[in-house]
Amino acid sequence: MEPILDGLADVRLDLRGTPCPINFVRSKLRLEHMEPNQLLEIWLDAGEPIEQVPDSLIMAGYGVEGVHNLGEFYALFVRKPMHDVVSV
Repeated sequence: MEPILDGLADVRLDLRGTPCPINFVRSKLRLEHMEPNQLLEIWLDAGEPIEQVPDSLIMAGYGVEGVHNLGEFYALFVRKPMHDVVSV
């Protein structure tokens, strides 16, 4: 099953099966290596990952643009801001 916004993200990161907080750390590291204003699509499991990662990324200064329940997993869309993000 392809995400609803397939083709709109600049980068896709599959973190299904990755526990917290490792999935947040990997998401943040990937965003740090992206160009400003690029969109990252992150695939996350239900439960703690989708409950924690979006809020943690928002607190870290990233823009969450959407969360889509795709049945077997969630697709989280995060935009890297135009300015540098302060580390938390």
